[in-house]
Amino acid sequence: MVEPRFVQLANALADAARPIAARYFRTPVAIDDKTDNSPVTIADREAETAMRELLTKHVPDHGVFGEEHGAVRTDAEYVWVLDPIDGTKAFITGLPIFGTLIALLHRGKPVLGIIDQPILKERWLGVEGQRSTFNGQPISVRACDALAKAYMYSTAPIMFPGAYEKPHEALTRQVKLFRWGGDCYAYGLLASGHVDMVVEASLKLYDYAALVAVIKGAGGLITDWRGKELDMQSDGSVLAAGDPAIHRAAMGVLAG
Repeated sequence: MVEPRFVQLANALADAARPIAARYFRTPVAIDDKTDNSPVTIADREAETAMRELLTKHVPDHGVFGEEHGAVRTDAEYVWVLDPIDGTKAFITGLPIFGTLIALLHRGKPVLGIIDQPILKERWLGVEGQRSTFNGQPISVRACDALAKAYMYSTAPIMFPGAYEKPHEALTRQVKLFRWGGDCYAYGLLASGHVDMVVEASLKLYDYAALVAVIKGAGGLITDWRGKELDMQSDGSVLAAGDPAIHRAAMGVLAG
């Protein structure tokens, strides 16, 4: 069971990051390129700093794995995983589908997750053993028993290099509706019952850790492409679905 104080702390982290992202949104912020050529802004760095300061104050013995400021104590029993702005490309182009991702791992397993959209003031919260919520109200995925009925999202073609490309393309041809885009926001839409699948690859721990508890707590499934539970050692592929039937069917297609 996740301690209530950790849930309160997770919400406090999101509360701290939200006004920072909002303050810089649609302003002429400087953009730097990281070593992998992905963009980063002062908003990313300041938001993560604010969250890390709270963690240092309230849980100094916990580990922290952040996208912008690195990792400390990752062998601790509890590790917080922070992505201050997931979807920086959306952020810097003025599109409000980016989000702050906050996860808590217990012995390497995601047990708590937040997807927070600072501009729309929307927050999905997932806690192991509890129903996920959207702005405090319980949510659930929707039923969808066949790929031919499914609505599916993936963020961008660049996420599917090499052996990932053809299986993903094959899956897009079998669903009813496929859209590029979404970033973390697509997973919130899945948890709330608006879409049926999100399929991605090439993700890092801070990209997917927060999604696990949100999707599971809404009644959905989220694994890698082979059906393995996501944890600190996952390969970066993600298959999230609201219905077990399409999760199984999608795995069959992605297996090639």
